[in-house]
Amino acid sequence: MTRPTAGTPLSRVDGRLKVTGQAAYAAEHDAHGTVRGVVHGVIVTSTVGRGRITGIDTRDAVAQRGVLKVISHLNAPKLPYRPFRGVPDPARGERLRVFQDDRVRFFGQPVAVVVAESLEIAQHAASLVKVAYDGERPATDLSSPAGEANQPENYQRGNVDQALERAHTRLAQTYRLNREHHNPMEPHATIARWEGDRLTVWDKTQIVLNTRGDLATVFGIPEGAVRVISPFVGGAFGSALRAWPHVAIAALAAREVRRPVKVVLTRKQLYTGTGFRPVTEYKLTLGADERGRLTAAVHDIRAETSAYEDYREALMVQGQMVYATPNVRQTYRSIPLDVNTPTWMRGPGAATAAYAIECAMDELAYDLGMDPIELRLRNEPDRDPGTGVPFSTRRLRECFRVGSRTVGWDDRDPRPRSARDGNWLIGTGVAVATYHTQRAPAQALARLDADGTAIVQCATSDMGPGTYTSMTQVAADALGLPVPKVRFQLGDSTMPPSPPHGGSMTMASVGSAVQDTCDKLRRQAIRLAVADPGSPLHGASADDVVVQNGRLHLRDDPERGETYRELLARNNRPHLEARGGYTPGQEVERFSTHAYGAVFAQVAVDERLGLVRIRRVFGVYDAGRIINPKLAESQAIGGMVGGIGMALLEHTVTDPRDGRIVNANMADYLVPVNADVPDVNAIYLNGDDRTADPIGVKGLGEVVIVGVAPAIANAVFHATGRRIRDLPITIEALL
Repeated sequence: MTRPTAGTPLSRVDGRLKVTGQAAYAAEHDAHGTVRGVVHGVIVTSTVGRGRITGIDTRDAVAQRGVLKVISHLNAPKLPYRPFRGVPDPARGERLRVFQDDRVRFFGQPVAVVVAESLEIAQHAASLVKVAYDGERPATDLSSPAGEANQPENYQRGNVDQALERAHTRLAQTYRLNREHHNPMEPHATIARWEGDRLTVWDKTQIVLNTRGDLATVFGIPEGAVRVISPFVGGAFGSALRAWPHVAIAALAAREVRRPVKVVLTRKQLYTGTGFRPVTEYKLTLGADERGRLTAAVHDIRAETSAYEDYREALMVQGQMVYATPNVRQTYRSIPLDVNTPTWMRGPGAATAAYAIECAMDELAYDLGMDPIELRLRNEPDRDPGTGVPFSTRRLRECFRVGSRTVGWDDRDPRPRSARDGNWLIGTGVAVATYHTQRAPAQALARLDADGTAIVQCATSDMGPGTYTSMTQVAADALGLPVPKVRFQLGDSTMPPSPPHGGSMTMASVGSAVQDTCDKLRRQAIRLAVADPGSPLHGASADDVVVQNGRLHLRDDPERGETYRELLARNNRPHLEARGGYTPGQEVERFSTHAYGAVFAQVAVDERLGLVRIRRVFGVYDAGRIINPKLAESQAIGGMVGGIGMALLEHTVTDPRDGRIVNANMADYLVPVNADVPDVNAIYLNGDDRTADPIGVKGLGEVVIVGVAPAIANAVFHATGRRIRDLPITIEALL
């Protein structure tokens, strides 16, 4: 009998490929023999943050043996850049058109590419390219925009000013989160090959369809003439959710030299060649009555974007729905700067907004002399305050109950500086985590072969959460097959379409499509059996037939049945095939659907040195049905580590004189290491939200980072009595 695999901690089905080096990442397809005759492109980037190129001297570079071509705006063909009709870009405005003019919009902008027979030759020749500029001082700070602020986004309900005037307690503070970069283990890379007018690219991407559509617009060719392949992604965290300039550069260079071209960004180039979490200033004013009930909230948000595109985070969701606040006003302004365009980074918008909101709630609790959890519980809404619709589920109270009992919250002395361990001041903080459940249309293809194995396909991605594994589990259960008999394939634009692999929407969207597709395939096999005079199941009702361990049989008479292999062999069928899909319905408008969490952090702060050390981070999450607890735990640990980095370490530093990022390397841009995360864990409440989607999941990759930074900041206050409202929290701020 086949036991359901969904809900079991199955190890990654692709794990052996990864640990043995057989998994081919974007830059490795030539080494794996997938594409031959590859030459190398190395990008030359600008050394000014704003201005125009007045000259490019390539004579020394092209004189090097093995150099095929140096391409810049001086000799690149003009590209059509037709309107993009694919998956929407994260930003609105004029996309960066590579090598199409002499303008420099940010430090590190690609200004040329050297193509050579080897990487070493290309790197050396790139160092010989001399570029002259008519430079200007760039605007890189929110206080000095490159132009007028973009049109603000506004939201309001109730009479905010009147409510604030009548409030028993008012709090007004500004919280700042500095720029962060994704720094995935795998650098961004693209191999491009033309065959006539058809283009194939092997790319690091979280959405092959977006890359396909982008390249089609750049080169003015049909989307069907572009194939994008991306079977493995070595971490991305949102950085691969759009096609960055190097992708078009690789394709352009390949067309010019008539050879496959590989472009791999250096670690330094990742800081300007892809996006980042933008600098955000979040001014929050709260009003509350004497019982701690929120009466008003004003959110005034400013965040950076590039001067040529308008990127905006989903920064306003939390402020509208997390707490029952009758009077709310929000203004969100994106400020154009001479920087490259920001993009989604894990927990986009939500992690930033939660930092401000949850720190402010902690401050308000202390002002009111109230327990921070009690304040939050007193402001729990029974319906979504922003939309008025009911929640599909909202179990935040249970998250708090389980979490506070586990960490011993009630045993802590709430007074700041009340606990110490030698020279270390000990503090505990808490914060709420929420993330909206996103769903989008997805399709899948499933084929049951005559040998009793199945292949399921979808053009989704796997940047690390375990898509291969979780989809295999869903498919195996739907088909009644053991996991080893099912193979899930992804990462190819020729496969059935999928939404972006981001925003915690993959499991809900693609998983539901896989469920539907495999249900159809199983029912197709059952119909074939009951209609086949030679089958033991002939004449039975299809509703009475189940499939277990690859064998079809009557539910009430397990002896009467046959295997998939026997059924297909007798009917001379090499395979059965089904297509299916998922499209969100009216539940998207009728219910407010979110994942939730209560996050607890304990820190130790050296009283003399200002060092902050994490002692524990613990989260309790309501994320619907958990398909694979082992993968879910891994996601929680990864998200919490990212939250620790946000709170204490990560900060991209820009030189205002020229826009250069001064810590564009892994020595100076600090991320957490094992010593920074001694005790990090999470638990998930048992759940199954069929209102959210057909398989009852909510998505959990984003919510697990959202509340970590404010929980740590609140713990630092409890330890030291000092409020630090700028992230990351540095030694200097605590001395």
